[in-house]
Amino acid sequence: MDIKEMKFSVLTKKGHAEVRTRPLPELGDRQVLIKQEACNICTTDYGQWLGLREHQGYPMAGGHEGSGTIVAKGKKVMDFEIGDRVAMAYDGCGECEACRKGDVLHCTDTSITGKTEDGYWGAFGFSNYAVRNARSVIKVSKDLSPSEAAFLEPLATVVKGLKKLKVKPMENVVIIGAGTMGLVNAQAAKANGCRVIVSEVMEKKLETAKAMGFEVIDAGNSDPVEEVKNLTGGVGADAVIVAVGLTLANNQAIEMLKPTDGRILFFAAGYPAPQLDFDSNLVHYKRLELIGTFAADSIDFFTAGKMLSDRSVDVSKIIEPTKFKLDDVQKAFEMAAKPGMYRVSVLLQD
Repeated sequence: MDIKEMKFSVLTKKGHAEVRTRPLPELGDRQVLIKQEACNICTTDYGQWLGLREHQGYPMAGGHEGSGTIVAKGKKVMDFEIGDRVAMAYDGCGECEACRKGDVLHCTDTSITGKTEDGYWGAFGFSNYAVRNARSVIKVSKDLSPSEAAFLEPLATVVKGLKKLKVKPMENVVIIGAGTMGLVNAQAAKANGCRVIVSEVMEKKLETAKAMGFEVIDAGNSDPVEEVKNLTGGVGADAVIVAVGLTLANNQAIEMLKPTDGRILFFAAGYPAPQLDFDSNLVHYKRLELIGTFAADSIDFFTAGKMLSDRSVDVSKIIEPTKFKLDDVQKAFEMAAKPGMYRVSVLLQD
């Protein structure tokens, strides 16, 4: 295809997203040209738009929850064909220690992870076309909508977290927070055979969690710790996933656990930073496991692609019905930053 430039969104300062164009990079032997169809606005994206993540740098040509269709490929690309639907994974050099371990997000090659030659940070997720290394995309089902396929990266981070949490079938797992990532965690835990209980305060999110078939605690009208104890016959949860970045949620998680050998997965970050307010002797005597998770390894993207494609995780209910064109990206950020929103999707083709 004779495509010479790419049209993309860039954050230039707090509260301002605009659309620019730049020459499309030349297609390499091990690269694919993707007609990008959708990119969802992640918490990290609108967090920077709100001015809460200034450390990420400007100009930020961000977006990492994207999907599209391969329209051209380099001569050494073997695993993809023209017309394949793919979604974005992480990209790295493939040669440093982090990449060789599969921890591609922490690649040390700044020619890939740093600024582009023309001065941009980010992965150009909000662009209509992109040339990407074939190693950085995963094939997904064509039956998924572009906005659904764009959940590959979020689901991969959940897969990583659940592996660290070591969930087992029949365990009682509590999810604190029924936002986008809370409900992705809930579905993935259920797919692993767990009994899942979701705690939330916002009415919209409570209704969504109920519609997805989960046991739900209205934490705004009852004591969620007592409700967890009641639902588990007085025992408490085997594991709690904290999917909101709040000190209150951290403290509730400790209290929700069973008497010994309970585990907490701290899935969400928060700004300002939440605190852990508890006696560390509890960790000692109760044999608690406090587990952190961030991002995903290469193998997790393949698992996530399968889970999306066979709909063992169905994200259709956590995409906002109002979608935006690339030219309206500023309005998309304004909507995404409102409290209570699920994923706002930007459609990238005119």
